[in-house]
Amino acid sequence: MWFEPLIESIYIFDIEAFKYMKIPFFKFHGALNDFVLLDGRTQDYSTLGTETVAQICDRHAGIGGDGLIILEIRNNKPHMKYFNSDGKEGTMCGNGGRCFTAFCHMLGICDNELLFDAIDGPHRSLIIARHSEQQYTVKLEMKNVDGFTSMGDDCVVDTGSPHYVSLCENLVDMDVVMEGKRVRNSPDFKEKGINVNFISKSPDGILIRTYERGVENETKACGTGSVAAAIIAYEKGLVKSTENIRVHTLGGELIVDFIKDGTAYHHINLTGSAAFVFEGVFKTNRI
Repeated sequence: MWFEPLIESIYIFDIEAFKYMKIPFFKFHGALNDFVLLDGRTQDYSTLGTETVAQICDRHAGIGGDGLIILEIRNNKPHMKYFNSDGKEGTMCGNGGRCFTAFCHMLGICDNELLFDAIDGPHRSLIIARHSEQQYTVKLEMKNVDGFTSMGDDCVVDTGSPHYVSLCENLVDMDVVMEGKRVRNSPDFKEKGINVNFISKSPDGILIRTYERGVENETKACGTGSVAAAIIAYEKGLVKSTENIRVHTLGGELIVDFIKDGTAYHHINLTGSAAFVFEGVFKTNRI
């Protein structure tokens, strides 16, 4: 009969297309800069591709996040492997490092202190307060900074990730996405990209808004950007001390302190929140 081929076609499908990978995940945020965290000790994520990471970070088709972090053990030591939300492996993430610390504490890997490696080298972090089972305050020691480069009135500084810092007056009304995209895609930075930070003075510190490469949008906070902003704010006279510099992001307050030695900066610490949001299992047929 005419409908018999149609009935047969219903039962003909590609079994390979229906295979999927189960990915247990944990969701954290640091000052609303949010991340998906995976435990690489219990499952091999070495074949996790760019498209899959991007799908996981997609706020409509996935879990949603500014980045993805995999906990690995290398040389008997925790290692933080970080990906931007575009699926490509990224450089150091300060807010992610604090969330990574809280994650390791939840998994029983550390008590209040954690020594771990990231793409920019070793880090030490300390849980200085645990407000609840889900809310932490974490101090993270960042890499030393050799100095910065002036570009007119603006500056470029590498704090584990490259940052462009620009002082502005009307930060509230600024179109950060348009201006950030313009700098990030300018001839000087188009090939490798750069994070773009706009800062202004506040009564008790500085205000900051950040356009992040890899996310290609404004984020609620940026840890390495806050460190870069604090250093430049001190150099430009927006703050008078290198201790307890209050950096007000869209997602909350971060505290930066450092020691200046000549043109270099060391003992740099980034302190702020790390919050566990939820956990689950993500299924994807992209491996």
